[in-house]
Amino acid sequence: MASSRDMILRKIRSALPQSSPLPDLSAVTNWQTFDDPIEQFSAVLKFVGGEAVQVKDLAAADAHLRTQKHWRDGKIRCSVVAGVGDSTIQLDAIDDPHELENVDFAVLRGHFAVAENAAVWVTDDTVRHRVLFFIPQHIAIVVPARQVVNNLHEAYARIPVGQHAFAGFISGPSKTADIEQSLVIGAHGARSLLVYLVDDGVDQ
Repeated sequence: MASSRDMILRKIRSALPQSSPLPDLSAVTNWQTFDDPIEQFSAVLKFVGGEAVQVKDLAAADAHLRTQKHWRDGKIRCSVVAGVGDSTIQLDAIDDPHELENVDFAVLRGHFAVAENAAVWVTDDTVRHRVLFFIPQHIAIVVPARQVVNNLHEAYARIPVGQHAFAGFISGPSKTADIEQSLVIGAHGARSLLVYLVDDGVDQ
């Protein structure tokens, strides 16, 4: 005898709309581009509450990070980017991601960035616990400067579908304007986001 769950799912499947082929975009040539993608990325990131800093190498990123009050004041910090910041906890020794609930600042890695919306593509192969993309009070993401693309069409062409259990775009710190139409930064996640666009010394 079929369970209630099976009966419900069967009815849903029988009522599915007929599938349609995806549109052919091969002939589209007028995707939005920018004379200076890095400048555009920086401007949009600032507009959504973050900050982009272009630096020569990882040492310069580290030097800038250590001038930041949130980093200096953070008691629990971690970095997965060698040469940028340091860690006060041993991430490899943590099995339960709930133990990361009090992280003040995390330095993470992004694969590429998108100029039109200041989004950074991140995946689970750069961190042991993906909660680090959301739970720290403050976040810095290190991205190769040469990996800033113009638009999401270019971005999606770079994404290997099905390769990661978790992946996504991050654009700016957490924010909401649903409450009394007042913008609140850090309502559901990081209160600040720094993106280091590094010219040399960082892999994709």
